[in-house]
Amino acid sequence: MLMAHPVVLQNLIEQYETLRILHAESGGTEVRQRMDDLAYTLCVSTGTRDVDAALIAARHQLPGARVGDDSALTAGAGTSGG
Repeated sequence: MLMAHPVVLQNLIEQYETLRILHAESGGTEVRQRMDDLAYTLCVSTGTRDVDAALIAARHQLPGARVGDDSALTAGAGTSGG
């Protein structure tokens, strides 16, 4: 699989997160369409099928990412205390 350049991934993440905030505030159709476009690009760039997985995968590919940090994937899964 081809790997997107980290700078491209960072840019896509930043754009998506910014538009997510805008959509929550204004909810315009142009913002929603751009979010959909970015989600698709993130999915293609990371080899995933949904935007949440794409964002996690993209962040793991950025410089300085902790490879073993999958806390977003296991959040809410529960832990055994003892």
